[in-house]
Amino acid sequence: MTKQLKVVLVGLPGSGKSTFGKQLAANLDLPFYDLDTLIEQSHQMKIPDIFSKMGEGKFREIETETLTQVLSWDRSFVLASGGGCPCFNDNMDQINEHGVSVYLDVPLEEIKERLEGARVQNRPMFQGMEGGEIILKLKSLLADRESFYNQSKIKLSGSDFSTELLVSELIHLLKS
Repeated sequence: MTKQLKVVLVGLPGSGKSTFGKQLAANLDLPFYDLDTLIEQSHQMKIPDIFSKMGEGKFREIETETLTQVLSWDRSFVLASGGGCPCFNDNMDQINEHGVSVYLDVPLEEIKERLEGARVQNRPMFQGMEGGEIILKLKSLLADRESFYNQSKIKLSGSDFSTELLVSELIHLLKS
């Protein structure tokens, strides 16, 4: 039996986990999942609604339960985690135990550009913010989360990394 390849993308909101994850999954011919989408489907509620109705503590509990369930699946996949997922309830340890973690380390200025304008409406954490406020929020999140992200098995830095680069990194990691 061949070992499953479970690739879990981590990084700040707006770092491209979902967009890049879909490309990577297509490149590897694997299914793609977004942890937040799985949570929304199973609870029939949007993430911001879960936060406001149940609180962050309950959300993090649900997030960990969903992550544990997904990592137990007997198949290969690419998963985009939520930005805070690796930072709670030993989730990063669990990700590294059952999968290959990949940290998408994108410059804050580029993330800010991605989050500005209409797209900020899909990100409750950044709603009502503009340029400088977004950068300050990103810096604060990075300060809190980077030690977890840096535990990843693979780190892709910069604004221009490719699925081909990651595939070669994955092959190298799996062979060693």
